[in-house]
Formats: sequence, structure tokens, C-alpha cells
Amino acid sequence: MKRLIQTIQNIYKIEELRKRILYTLGIVLIYRLGAHVVLPGVDPEMLTNLRNQSSSGLLGLLNMFSGGAFANASIFALGIMPYISASIVVQLLGMAVPYFQKLQKEGESGRKKINQITRWLTVVVVALQAPGYIANLVNQLPAGSIFPFDPGIATPPVFFWVSSVIILISGTMFIMWLGERITDKGIGNGISLIIMIGIIARLPFALAAEFGSRLSETGGGGLVVFLIEIAVLVMVVLMCILLVQGTRRIPVQYAKRIVGNKQYGGVRQYIPLKVNAAGVMPIIFAQAIMFLPLTFSGFRSTEGVSWFTQTFTNMNGFWYNFVYAIMIVIFTYFYTAITIQPKQMAEDMKKNGGFIPGVKPGRKTAEFIDDVMSKITLPGSLFLAFVAIMPALVRVSGVSTQFAQFYGGTSLLILVGVVLDTLQQVESHLLMRHYEGLTKSGRIKGRNAYPAAGF
Repeated sequence: MKRLIQTIQNIYKIEELRKRILYTLGIVLIYRLGAHVVLPGVDPEMLTNLRNQSSSGLLGLLNMFSGGAFANASIFALGIMPYISASIVVQLLGMAVPYFQKLQKEGESGRKKINQITRWLTVVVVALQAPGYIANLVNQLPAGSIFPFDPGIATPPVFFWVSSVIILISGTMFIMWLGERITDKGIGNGISLIIMIGIIARLPFALAAEFGSRLSETGGGGLVVFLIEIAVLVMVVLMCILLVQGTRRIPVQYAKRIVGNKQYGGVRQYIPLKVNAAGVMPIIFAQAIMFLPLTFSGFRSTEGVSWFTQTFTNMNGFWYNFVYAIMIVIFTYFYTAITIQPKQMAEDMKKNGGFIPGVKPGRKTAEFIDDVMSKITLPGSLFLAFVAIMPALVRVSGVSTQFAQFYGGTSLLILVGVVLDTLQQVESHLLMRHYEGLTKSGRIKGRNAYPAAGF
């Protein structure tokens, strides 16, 4: 406790860090207030059906990422996820399209062009998603509740559709702007921080609901079960920290290096190869594919639906989670293969006079790095798959759907990664001013930013 108080005092003494933290908190407050501003013309008292619909499944995940704005029919209802989707598309284009590859090599000017393309693509994504959201909203609301001041209107007019689409587009773009302001003038990666805030905003409600349901159980023992659930959650969080921070360091010996006007010999450095180099992207890709059967079924009830659709729309079923885990392993290897380039790393080392002790430079070095990556990616992918299906495992054991979402999957990995990244930046400010860091054991290691805008 004494060390914590001292750290807070040190943070307050650094004027720049203090201003950045206060600025970030102010932006977060604006975002949270906007999540409760309902679309014009919608009666907030009539959103019970929408909230029930978005309490589980894919819509539950979207609602959690938006911090409850989805279920509130807010001006921020679509959240920042359209921007994340656009960023993923642009990143994939950068791996396959020569034009985007050229932009990536142009430095700052190329980065600005890519950001501009991403923004325009975000507008397109939101423009496609907004009408679907509004149509679903209209279906979930009782007749005449769109314009409560005129109960005689059974169906919303064209003006409501057009204005709502424009507002939803503006809301997502405003959130994106808030994220960029946090990155420039605040602390941490703005987009990632906004996603994390949205997830954390749902945690107290889920925790309170789970606590209340356990206490209301007949026969007693509910409090003990709740404490066991919390202990398991802490254990999963520690697992995610290991998954984010885990690395395998490869020593690189430099026969000769020239720094400035001085020449050095025998300099040794290390290449940190991450156990989970793909980050959270494999889960995102696998999850998108696993929701295709649900989309094709038209969100109908299971009656009259084929066995295949029933099986792969049951998020608690064995086959759904088994295929989901296998796909995460495959995508982890795929994404690692296209983000880690052993040949390029070997060539760079050779050009700079470096070599791995005991390994010949060139092709042998590339093969060695590729072999190491293959070996460490296997446990990393299995670990990632286990974390991804953890919510289904705890749901089967009796944990509520809302609280189970925090036991793994995309949400928990984002929480852990963003918290570590933000703490790493705070610690860097402290160490730069010759203060003690946040930990005694050493510096905090973050994710080094997940792909897609820090996601």
C-alpha cells in the first residue's frame, strides 16, 4: 500500500503525465455519456426487447464491446467495431495488394494515406450496418414507440431512417476521433482503450447479477460457489497475462558494429519471438466464420432448421467449440506466418554482420528461426484456443451468460493487453524522470500493439 501511494504521488509530480491521464479520463467520460444518449425519436422506456435480445450470443458480444450502447439504442450503438473491421480489411490488403504494400513503405506519408483510406472504409461499413441495426430496432419496439409524441405513427417515416443512419455514422466517426485524441494527447492506445472501457463498463452489472443469483439459490453454498468463480476468473487472467507477455529470446552476435564514430566488436543482442505473435486476430477470424451458420439460418428458432445449423449455432455445444478451437489454432499459424518473416530477419542480420551462434548466416538462419517459431506457436495457439472456449466451459458449469463472457475469448485478452500497454506507458514516463517503476521485479511488458489499430 505504501508503494502504491508513493507511485501515485510520483505520477502526480510529473506534470505531462498528470495532464495526459486527466485528458484521457475526460475523453472516456464523454464516451460513456454518449453511450446513454438515445437516438432521436426512440422511446427509451420501450427498449426491453432489444436489451433482452442483446443479452447473449453475437449481439451480446457487440453490446459488450459498445459498453451497453447497442442495447440502449444510443447514438454510439455501433461503437468502434466498424473501424476495427475496416482496419483488419486494410491490413489484409497490405499483405496482398501491391498498392498498399507500397504505402506501407512510404513512411509517415504512407501511414497518413492508409489512415485516410481506413476512415472512408469505416464510413462504408457503418453505412451498411446502420440500416440493419435500425430495422432490428424497429422490429423489437412496440408499434408507435418510435415517435412517442405521435402514437398514430405505426411505421417510422423515411426521415427517421435517414437521420438515424447519419447519426450512427457520425457517432462511430466521433468515437474514432476520440480514440485518436487519446493516442495523441492522452495515455495508451486510444482505440484499444475505448474498447476496453466498453468491456469494463459491463463488468459491474454482470458481477452484481451473478452475485445476486448465487445468493438467491436454495440450499445454501451460493457464496462459496461465487468465490470459486472469482478464483477461476483470476486464474484465467493470469493465464492471459502469460499468453500476452510470453517470449522466446534468440541471441544474435554481431562481429562488428559501428555506432557513430566508434567501432564495437562482439556485441550481443536478442530477438524476442512472441509465443502469441498473432495476438487476438485468430479469435476474431474464427469467430466471424463460426457465426456464418447463424446468419444463414436467418436467426430463426431451431425448429425446422437442419442438424448442421443447430449444431453450429449452439455456442455451448461440443462440436461448435471443438471446431472453433481447431480454427483458432489454424488461424494462429496462418497469421504468424504472414506477420513473421524469417527470411527477411535472416537477411537483415546478415547485412548488419550479425549471426545466431552455432547457426550459419542466410538460409540456415531463416530455417532456424522458422523452426523456433513453429515450436513456440503450437503451445501458444493451444493456449489461445483454450482461453477462447473458456466462456463456453464456464457457461456449461452454471455461470450466467453475461458474466461468462469475461472468462476468456476476445474480451479478456483485450482487457489484459490494453491494461499492460497503458501501464507500460505510465512506467516509461516514471523511469524517464528517474522515479521507480510500477513493479519491483522489472519493467512491464505489453503486447507491442496488436494489429489493426492496436486491437
